[in-house]
Amino acid sequence: MSGSEGTDLPRVLVVGSANLDFVTRLSHLPAPGETVLGESYTTAPGGKGANQAVACARAGGAVAFCGALGTDPFAEPLLASLRESGVQDWTVRASTPTGAAFISVSEAGENCIAVASGANGTLRPEQLPPLTGVGWLVLQLEIPLETVQAAAQAAREAGAQVVLNAAPARTLPPELLRLVDVLIVNEGELRTLIGATDLRAGVRQAQASGPRTVVVTLGERGCLALSGDDWTELPALPVPVRDTTGAGDTFVGVLVAALSRGEPFAAALRWAVAGSALACTREGAQPAMPGREEIQANLG
Repeated sequence: MSGSEGTDLPRVLVVGSANLDFVTRLSHLPAPGETVLGESYTTAPGGKGANQAVACARAGGAVAFCGALGTDPFAEPLLASLRESGVQDWTVRASTPTGAAFISVSEAGENCIAVASGANGTLRPEQLPPLTGVGWLVLQLEIPLETVQAAAQAAREAGAQVVLNAAPARTLPPELLRLVDVLIVNEGELRTLIGATDLRAGVRQAQASGPRTVVVTLGERGCLALSGDDWTELPALPVPVRDTTGAGDTFVGVLVAALSRGEPFAAALRWAVAGSALACTREGAQPAMPGREEIQANLG
């Protein structure tokens, strides 16, 4: 572990991936076999786990991040972004290179992403920190599934709430879903996970697999959620879209930040919708993520 070892964890722990993003803006996204020229590229800190930790911290959450980085120069901007955002560092170092993501963004703000997992694929259950004092554990699927499941089991035993952003899309073992309290997916991820084509039927089926609360992000249509027996549907905020990269991660991080400070679920969803919309108005993942005051000023 890094320099935080021996200190108590904050209220929120994010266990997941960290990547250095290479971003190129294009006139349109390439079709299979097509080459599209872009003028330049930029690099920025990313990875679903680190993104969600940064979004949570900027939205006012007390958060730590546990992930695996290489010993190469790519790790340094990732660590700097975590520190600057107020995220407590519980990263471990691996002999493999730091993860990288190669992102193409169209003029319409749509993106396609290829990820080289690198060090993310080395994070093992025995490298997880003790969950003493943690109230919320946030997980995704860019690290080994056995580590995700071990973290969820440890959180359940410690009495923490487990939030799973089931992305990238894949089928999951029933025993993992039974450990989840809040499941967050987009429509494609819900179809992969459940197989249902009707949205509300799919949400109910997902809830029946274990999570009490299921949230589906719907892009420009907002979000739909079922918590217990209560449905909530919120429209997206109308904003000029520059880049959707990291918008879903912003949604997750902001939602957990609001829940961790005691906001009612419907209010936390409004925070998440506002935060993710604001992230679409700027380029990049972590560089685009808004702070708490900006989100509050734009609540729908």
